Amino acid sequence: MRFVGQSFTAPLLAATLLSLSACSILPEQPPSDVYRLPAAQSASREATPMLWSLRVVRPKSSETLDSPRIAVVPQGNIISSYKGARWSDPAPLLMRNRLTDAFYRDGRVTSISTDDSNLQADFELGGELQAFQSEYVGSAIEVVIRLDARLADDRQRIVASRRFEVRQPVADKQVPAVVSAFGQASDTLAGQVLQWTVEQGQRRYVAEPKNQ
Repeated sequence: MRFVGQSFTAPLLAATLLSLSACSILPEQPPSDVYRLPAAQSASREATPMLWSLRVVRPKSSETLDSPRIAVVPQGNIISSYKGARWSDPAPLLMRNRLTDAFYRDGRVTSISTDDSNLQADFELGGELQAFQSEYVGSAIEVVIRLDARLADDRQRIVASRRFEVRQPVADKQVPAVVSAFGQASDTLAGQVLQWTVEQGQRRYVAEPKNQ
């Protein structure tokens, strides 16, 4: 019985020692800095409210962009990410939230929801996020955000579609400067998408009074 007990105990002891040894040998992963997307300090304005409602949905994107990694294109078709830094949320969610915030700040569309809820709306704003990255252009860096926006009605019929692209120069190569440029670029793009959505939605809503 003692021999049998030893035959089981020895492998367990060896496995335990090996596990402890591995824990001490493997290098510790450095902590990541988590960045929020900076927002411009733009105030709400007095505006004539629209009578229609809007749902802002998370845009589709590639697997590479649909992650918290801060993407960078150092050259050619190579896409990488900044080491030791990440977004607070995946890029498509950051873009959706920035667009939603822009509509709230603007004040013209007073009935706003997102795809987090199952509320009905007269129009839905979505699309594909084609680029959300920094790119090296020679020795300079610029942030590139490209959104193929689509506006659909409550029957999921496309009302209008348009590509938006913003390129924002980056002050230096440090991550905080890159993050700041992302904030400026996303605010510029959100403003363009907002104005386009209001124009297209109002034109469609007035043209089809049966929706009122």
